[in-house]
Amino acid sequence: MVSPSPFPVSVAPEKPELTKPSSQAITAGQFTSSEIGTCVTKNGHPQPRIIWFKDDQPLPEVKDRKERTYMIPSVVKEASGLYTIKSTLYMQPTKADKDAVFKCTVEYSMPGDQIKQNKSNTITINLNYPSEKATFSLLNKDPVKEGDTVNMKCETDGNPQPEFDFIKDGETVVGQGGLLMLKSVKRTASGVYTCTATDFDNLDADLTGSITLNVNYIDPVSVTPAQPQVVMLGDKVNWQCKTKASAAHTLQWKKGSKVHSQDGMLTLNNVSYAEAGEYMCVGAVPSVPGLTAEASVNLTVKGKPMIEPPTLGEVGKEGDMVSLKCSAYGFPAPQFTWKPSGKESVSVEDNKVVSTVTLAATAEVMKDGVTCMVSNEHGKDNKTILVSLKRAIDNSANRADQQQGGSSGVVIAVVVCVLLLLLMVALIYFLNKKNKLPCSKKDKKEMANKEMNSDIVVEMKTDKANEEAGLLNKRPSTEQ
Repeated sequence: MVSPSPFPVSVAPEKPELTKPSSQAITAGQFTSSEIGTCVTKNGHPQPRIIWFKDDQPLPEVKDRKERTYMIPSVVKEASGLYTIKSTLYMQPTKADKDAVFKCTVEYSMPGDQIKQNKSNTITINLNYPSEKATFSLLNKDPVKEGDTVNMKCETDGNPQPEFDFIKDGETVVGQGGLLMLKSVKRTASGVYTCTATDFDNLDADLTGSITLNVNYIDPVSVTPAQPQVVMLGDKVNWQCKTKASAAHTLQWKKGSKVHSQDGMLTLNNVSYAEAGEYMCVGAVPSVPGLTAEASVNLTVKGKPMIEPPTLGEVGKEGDMVSLKCSAYGFPAPQFTWKPSGKESVSVEDNKVVSTVTLAATAEVMKDGVTCMVSNEHGKDNKTILVSLKRAIDNSANRADQQQGGSSGVVIAVVVCVLLLLLMVALIYFLNKKNKLPCSKKDKKEMANKEMNSDIVVEMKTDKANEEAGLLNKRPSTEQ
């Protein structure tokens, strides 16, 4: 009699685990099958089934070891009654399998005639295969120019990569692996470079590639005349610059950031002191970013001194120290004289000479100012710099504000007094009208007499007297 199964219900197996036999590479094209991987799933009931996949496509279940692809399964029933299933995949891979992805799936039954699956992790194989062609490429993204580092890479479609040799003009160029690096190249590095690979697994293959390297260049810029130019104020100056380059180029004359010419010719008519200084001729190849060359020349303008409009001086009060500046163009450099004199310092800013004097703001200085005089062999110039008190206008304005503020206070006080007076008159009139002011007949008579004695009072209170008479007539007779 057969004993009943200890598992009347189904038990889902554990997630399958897929492992590779080793990291050793498999050689494509062999006549014997190689182990690809082993798939194991544990603790399932009833007995599950393992299915192999390559690139998400199921592989037919083959157990015949004479086939190119087959599986070797094994089943172990544990003491618990659960099953451990193992399957090992063997193949004769080709070059097409170099990027193939393998996985396995365990398929098992659950109550209600349900068929379920659980997927394993994935693996790839390390496959060796012979080279059939070689490629040689330039890694630089921008056009190559003198001074650049050039990187060229040679590789084949085989694995592993074979040895490479690099040749230019019949001479060997040393590279490292499949990489050829040329540092700080010159125009002489231009030419055809050839890469040759040797794969002993495919000696018949033509594994060569070539690159034509073009190193762009621009020659140093030459300027005519090359010497610094010294001209008189108002004269004319001409310069010309030239260069050669591997491609179409431009020439610009610049002074600072300002462009004066786009064709290599620079002409300055009626030169001024402001035009003195350094001029730069810049050559560039627009099609090659960063490929430039330049040369500079200097222009000196001779002439009598010219003083810039000066800035007025200011002091807090008479007697304070004040610093005044006087800026003058001219060549030779002008000599400065201050009247009255003080402590002087001289500096050069761009094309002009600046003299700074520090002195006391005396009454004479406040009245007449300070005179700056400059001279050289071509002439002279002078300017008077006035000195004034700081905030003088502000103080006058403050005093005006204070006076205006005082007047406003007086007006407000008068208005308040008038309002109070009117309020008192209105209050007296109101109390009198309501008969709330205490007064006797005698007082009333005296008041009436006073009203009669004053013309102004009589005119203002005629109606009021009549009103009072009416009020007296209406009182009770007990007072009679």
